Amino acid sequence: MLSYLKNHPFAVEAHFDSSIVVTFAVPKEQLQSLIPECLQLDLFEDKWAFIAIAMVQTKDLRPKGFPEFLGNNFFLIGYRVFVRYTNHLGKTLRGLYIIKSETDKKKMQLLGNLFTHYNYTTTDIKQHDEDGSLEISSNNSKFKIRIDRNEDDVSLPKNSPFSNWKEARRFAGPLPFTFTYNKNSKEILIIEGVRENWIPIPIKIIYYNFEFLTSLKIDAIMANAFVIKNIPYYWKKGRKEIWSK
Repeated sequence: MLSYLKNHPFAVEAHFDSSIVVTFAVPKEQLQSLIPECLQLDLFEDKWAFIAIAMVQTKDLRPKGFPEFLGNNFFLIGYRVFVRYTNHLGKTLRGLYIIKSETDKKKMQLLGNLFTHYNYTTTDIKQHDEDGSLEISSNNSKFKIRIDRNEDDVSLPKNSPFSNWKEARRFAGPLPFTFTYNKNSKEILIIEGVRENWIPIPIKIIYYNFEFLTSLKIDAIMANAFVIKNIPYYWKKGRKEIWSK
């Protein structure tokens, strides 16, 4: 029963007050070991793979159709790899593979780990908004990021592999699908997200340091950074299929 519950057994809805996503380009060879055998890296110019850090202020998370007052508010930090999956019909799906999830609420950790395979942990989250900059940090998780809120005409990060923001938006996240894989049963779980008002706005990162990213020992180059605000969002019930080579 518990294993069934972890497979997203019902649709879930929420409202994202804001979602800040910073994406890093990494030589494809360095990310291959982080994803399961059923997935392929979603590449740019057959060279760059991507890992994204999403910082999401979520409101009223609840089973779809339930009243808002039964929902939960929490902050989410998600580390995800951009991937592709070819389903049993031969269709290629772009999506994300989650390698780490953190939240600021113990209740969300408990519920998240009951109904998903995302392995939530609870951490401290601090937000400080001053003089046109927003700082988000965590002492326990040892990360800090500072965002310039005054910059309107934002340039791509230095050394980004993208030549323009149109290219960069293809890797803005989140993508339509998220994947989980059971190696023993060869089952892949596909969770489809449905979003509205999805308008990624480029942002300038003044400073960042993420200990988890450093611990991966990869050559990560900041490729883009976006904020998306005021987003109704829901996830469909998870569906499974058997993967075969």
